[in-house]
Amino acid sequence: MSNNPSFVLRGINDVIFEERPIPQIGDDEVLVEVKKTGICGSDVHYMVAGRIGQFIVEKPMVLGHESSGIISKVGPAVKNLKVGDRVAMEPGATCRKCDACKGGRYELCPDIVFAATPPYDGTLARYYPIPADIVYKLPDHLTLEDGAMMEPLSVAIHAVANVADFHSNQSIVVFGAGPVGLLCMAVAKAL
Repeated sequence: MSNNPSFVLRGINDVIFEERPIPQIGDDEVLVEVKKTGICGSDVHYMVAGRIGQFIVEKPMVLGHESSGIISKVGPAVKNLKVGDRVAMEPGATCRKCDACKGGRYELCPDIVFAATPPYDGTLARYYPIPADIVYKLPDHLTLEDGAMMEPLSVAIHAVANVADFHSNQSIVVFGAGPVGLLCMAVAKAL
């Protein structure tokens, strides 16, 4: 069944909206109707350069990975989410078996499937299938726009609190005033 308009990068500076089939989901997955997506610098970089380091766009790829939406379908093994839930989505699905995953450092999983990183499609589509354990129900006081900012916010929190080991009453300089840079400043100020 086709009714899944998707924003597809076909080559350098060559993007189109393309009708794709509505994805099927597995037992432990949900289908999210994507409502909000932030445009990351990586999306722009893939569009203008066709690559980021070793990740090369070799076939058409849906862009986007900073997204939120509403659950439209739930796999039979999913117990903590339901149709109609407003959610934020984590962009990287991991193996859950390697030492990094078992040790709580799943962002270092060598087998991570990261949305909008070749060869994997991203979230700039009407519907996106995703493992339920990397989907988070939004509290009522947060908007879908807030939900789409969860991924870049998590990058900023990690950069400031973990990597830089920043503490209150310290000085900080942030190079870059894009969304992640601005969020780094906000996180530092909040600490």
